[in-house]
Amino acid sequence: MFRTIRNIILATAVVVSAPLPAIAQTSKSPNETVAAATVKNIVLVHGAFADGSGWRAVHQNLTARGYHVTIVQNPLTSLEDDVAATRRVLDRQDGPAILVGHSWGGTVITEAGVHPQVRGLVYVSALSPDAGETTAQQYEGYTTPPEFVIETGADGYGVVKSDKFAAGFAADATEADAAFLNASQVPINMSVFGTKLQHAAWRTKPSWAVIATQDRAFDQRMLQGMAKRIGAKVTNVTASHALYLTQPTAVADVIDEAARKSLANAR
Repeated sequence: MFRTIRNIILATAVVVSAPLPAIAQTSKSPNETVAAATVKNIVLVHGAFADGSGWRAVHQNLTARGYHVTIVQNPLTSLEDDVAATRRVLDRQDGPAILVGHSWGGTVITEAGVHPQVRGLVYVSALSPDAGETTAQQYEGYTTPPEFVIETGADGYGVVKSDKFAAGFAADATEADAAFLNASQVPINMSVFGTKLQHAAWRTKPSWAVIATQDRAFDQRMLQGMAKRIGAKVTNVTASHALYLTQPTAVADVIDEAARKSLANAR
């Protein structure tokens, strides 16, 4: 069955009642050393239909700048499971961290970001519900572009329809990169979009948003509206939904800014 993500989300937006665990633009030289007052740990959280390998170029860029970068591998089985995976990584950090999420990863960092190690949040074309809201609610009043089509199996797990993947997810990627992302899709349990959040870290942590202006997975008004609501500093980048892969320097620049300014901008 092939449907747009909004229709699928509306169909599966049943509130999950299980409680989540309490959770205590100028490019820089790649060889620049991280300043003493800068948050040195960066944690990257991937979104739906993907795994952490897409962050490789961002990882390399930030590591070259002197940051300690760790990538979460979300199971995409439930919000609770993804938050737990993220929290395990945060628990291993040796000090304050910047938490970065792409797409569905934005919901994950919104919930997990109340962890005491987190000093700032970066939303990369990402979702940002409030506490008491579901991710599905963020789509209300918006129209997902027709290029982004989800195929949902009988088990309730969804992937981007294969012949729509390049256009809907990675239109500015090379043919080879888009094919690899397509072949390595990780199905997501579509019921996660109906889970209510218990926390909204952006209410207490400074936030930044990197928005892909050619994103075909979201209505552009939705991305801009979410970023405005959370008070994020917005950087617009001409890129597809896969901007973490196709525009790694632009994404890394914003993460670097967050790492340098989050301590001073703490709410």
